[in-house]
Amino acid sequence: MHQSAIDEVLNRPLSRELLARDLTRLAYTALDGTPRSIPIAFTWNGSRLVLCTSKNAPKLPALRRNPAVALTIDTEVHPPKILLIRGTVELDVVDGIPDEYLQFNGTYEMTPEQRVEWEAGVRSLYDGMVRIVVTPTWAKLIDFETTLPSAVEELIRRRDERQTV
Repeated sequence: MHQSAIDEVLNRPLSRELLARDLTRLAYTALDGTPRSIPIAFTWNGSRLVLCTSKNAPKLPALRRNPAVALTIDTEVHPPKILLIRGTVELDVVDGIPDEYLQFNGTYEMTPEQRVEWEAGVRSLYDGMVRIVVTPTWAKLIDFETTLPSAVEELIRRRDERQTV
């Protein structure tokens, strides 16, 4: 998929709305070759998704071996609004707590006092973290109004062809 097509999908208003959410599902291939899909907080910086994890997270050796990932960001309503992204990761080990981690965890409802307590707990737990930076290489937005899953689009195309014969 060309970068201009990826940008077009990611710049749609609904995509922007989904990219402002707190959680994505990260899919990757574990070291044993089996698939994994985990919920993880993220932030969108305008061109890449940034996720953060502990330096001892089991997913890190797998991502070092195979940096190809898939992400799903969706809503809980019916029909769902779904943003699918495939990409590659770069791992960035940082001392202390990355700004992105504090940013996306700051969107949860907390009183100022709870926020101070939460941040102190985070700083006491982590001496550093790993930023997982995802560069999108493919994107699709499904809203079930103007866009559908590709298999459903194919079924509609086949039905329409049958009806015109």
